[in-house]
Amino acid sequence: MIPLDENDIRGSFVNCSKGEARRLATPRDLADLPWADLDFLGWRDPGAPDRGHLVAQHRGELVGIVLRAPQGPRRSFTRTTVCSICVTPHAGSGVSLLAAPRAGAAGRQGNTVGTYMCADLACPLYVRGRKRTELVSRYEESLTVEEQISRMLGNLDGFLQQVLGA
Repeated sequence: MIPLDENDIRGSFVNCSKGEARRLATPRDLADLPWADLDFLGWRDPGAPDRGHLVAQHRGELVGIVLRAPQGPRRSFTRTTVCSICVTPHAGSGVSLLAAPRAGAAGRQGNTVGTYMCADLACPLYVRGRKRTELVSRYEESLTVEEQISRMLGNLDGFLQQVLGA
């Protein structure tokens, strides 16, 4: 992914108002992010743990979406869940149901779509082995890392299409 600045990020959001995009918390360490290892930028708002944000290239355009995670009890460490985007297994609360308001009129009417994703939104780093989950290792796959990245981007593309209503 090409390095983004705060203006690029704020201008990319499609499922919130421009005012909300101006007020959202962006990552503070943009210059220090491993851009070469990121296929999309995802982060959780440290001031609001139920909020997440994701910015990705989608059909030649930069698309940002606002995500919400349910508030509630944490999951058991004995249960393993799998991210539906990057297929990384996590113990406990490492995977969260993240819901995104749909873009446009559907979102203003309260329609959302959701998917189970890595709670920290670091899918590209897990796929590349740059980040490891607690207590659980990635599955041994016959796919190459490039094929796993392609699968991850295809899964993300499908989710973004649902958010955009395409």
